[in-house]
Amino acid sequence: MKDIAKFLSGFKKFQRTYFCGDSELFKDLSHAQNPKVLVIACSDSRVDPALLTGCEPGDMFVVRNVANLVPPYETSPGRHGVSAALEYAVKVLEVEHVIVLGHSCCGGIHALMSPRKEELGEFIAPWVKIAEPALLEVGEKLSEKDEPLRQRACEQAAVLVSLENLLTFPWLWERVMQERVYLHGWYFDMQKGELLSYLPETGSFEPLVARCVAAPK
Repeated sequence: MKDIAKFLSGFKKFQRTYFCGDSELFKDLSHAQNPKVLVIACSDSRVDPALLTGCEPGDMFVVRNVANLVPPYETSPGRHGVSAALEYAVKVLEVEHVIVLGHSCCGGIHALMSPRKEELGEFIAPWVKIAEPALLEVGEKLSEKDEPLRQRACEQAAVLVSLENLLTFPWLWERVMQERVYLHGWYFDMQKGELLSYLPETGSFEPLVARCVAAPK
């Protein structure tokens, strides 16, 4: 119950900020939302995209799932939650940016790399297999490297797999080609506290917001 009490206290703080006094934000948001950015992030409790970026309600449309994965476009019977959210963000909300936000210490990618992932559950293993191309690439190029380095490489490669899968959606591909939507691959390094972005020119993730250095005492 201690956690629940913390959440209720947090809601009261949120309530005071946005509903007590003269705040107009939710008066406008109650009529419509108009975010310009879709973020596809991990469900990991340490990686809240709104918290990481200091956003307010209404600033970003967010999809979160295990390992921030995007499945390829398909119309087979099933419950395509990520695809439905993507379609709504692109076609209805007309977002201008789609960000795939990966991160270090990702449990989903750790599961993908596990030789016994089939034992993790009936849903986890088939889901993380979406990023299997990343696993194969890391296995080919970095088989002799230590596990932390291979996991980091796989986490970043999985972001690129999701970016590639985004382009299999015909209506998104069309908007990207027309420069109406821009795709971004970001990676949050939680050990260093920095944000990296994938640069196609270099083929690597480079600091977008570098780590902060504490001032000498």
